[in-house]
Amino acid sequence: MNWNELTSLEQWNALWNSNERILVFKHSTRCSISKTALARFERDWKDESPIKAYYLDLLNHRDISNQIAEDTGVFHESPQAIAFENKQVIYHSSHLSIVAGEIQA
Repeated sequence: MNWNELTSLEQWNALWNSNERILVFKHSTRCSISKTALARFERDWKDESPIKAYYLDLLNHRDISNQIAEDTGVFHESPQAIAFENKQVIYHSSHLSIVAGEIQA
């Protein structure tokens, strides 16, 4: 899967204010559940999807995660997938309940 890395609050603000369909996958590199959820997600993701997918490393960018929770109103969890378009959350799930096919439907 070709991830775009989410690495700054400025980048997040631009994504949140865009009218594109965006997915943010919050991932903790130290958590085995997060690694399992990410691997399953990547296996099931269809690369031809028009959704732009962003990867957020929580250990290095917790400030971005906090801003995402504030802007979207979705309580922080890890791992977590949040998809939105026009500042409207259209999907969110966490842990092993994250399903790529539900986001791409």
